[in-house]
Amino acid sequence: MDRTTVSPLPRWLDAPSGWSGLDRASDRIQSLVTGLPLGRLRDVLHGTWLGHPLHPALAQVPTGCWLSATVLDLTGAPPVAARRLTGLGLAAVPPTLWAGWVDWAGLSAERRRTGLVHAASAVTATALQLSSYRARRHGRTTVGILCGLAGTTVVSLTAALGGHLAYRQPGAPTASETSTPVTSEAGAPTASEPGTADEKVAPDAPPSRTDPAAHPWQAG
Repeated sequence: MDRTTVSPLPRWLDAPSGWSGLDRASDRIQSLVTGLPLGRLRDVLHGTWLGHPLHPALAQVPTGCWLSATVLDLTGAPPVAARRLTGLGLAAVPPTLWAGWVDWAGLSAERRRTGLVHAASAVTATALQLSSYRARRHGRTTVGILCGLAGTTVVSLTAALGGHLAYRQPGAPTASETSTPVTSEAGAPTASEPGTADEKVAPDAPPSRTDPAAHPWQAG
């Protein structure tokens, strides 16, 4: 049984793509982002030099730092360590957001809706972590821990929505689109593929017992 038909989570994550009320703001932000004179920096933020989008790679830094800070808080580690990790995560937010906005501007209208919700949740998580950092700096450790825990929870939901946007919604790459068939220099299938001319079966040889085409009642 397909687990996606049992869990309601995919439907919940799909919901923002139908929120047409976001289109006016989406169109304005898209025009703003595409109109910025970024030059070659746009390709850098896209990850052209890397061979794949840069945003998911950058997002690991704040997410990882904040998750690690939460682990330290919950295990009774020295407060200064969690504070430093929180600050490091905040420092990584600007380039992460810039790369995300540049990618977002090239999406379809439906996917931009989901992207806006993803961005809003990322900003919310950042605001909570900033509050956590300030509280820690002023010695209000308990408040800092609570704000950090809330921020880590929100950024986890942000990551789930981002992954859904990238890999499940229409327009996301599929496994067949990202795989490269093995071919010979002449462009024909290589001998390693089944069904090629290099596979020779004796005319009088009996069909294999494991061949479902020869025994259709055994298929499946």
